[in-house]
Amino acid sequence: MDEMRLGDVIDDHCIKCRRVTNHSIVSLVDGQAAKVRCRTCYHDHDYRHEQAPPSKKELKKLEAEAQAAAAAAEGDQTSEQPVSETEKAASG
Repeated sequence: MDEMRLGDVIDDHCIKCRRVTNHSIVSLVDGQAAKVRCRTCYHDHDYRHEQAPPSKKELKKLEAEAQAAAAAAEGDQTSEQPVSETEKAASG
């Protein structure tokens, strides 16, 4: 099954059903499925290659880690800034 056609049945993760179900191909782009329709609940969505989207809990965790990394990087930059000649003369 090298070539996909409209109406072919493929497996994908349905965001409404929250599980992998049979889907019909609704739209093709460059010979690959772009949009699919769940054959259980008839919901149309982008083809997700059978991967579930991250949960809200996972998204919050990733956001917190990114903020912590940004804060750490910002802290490193402020401690490593070179002191200018005028600041050296004023302080010493």
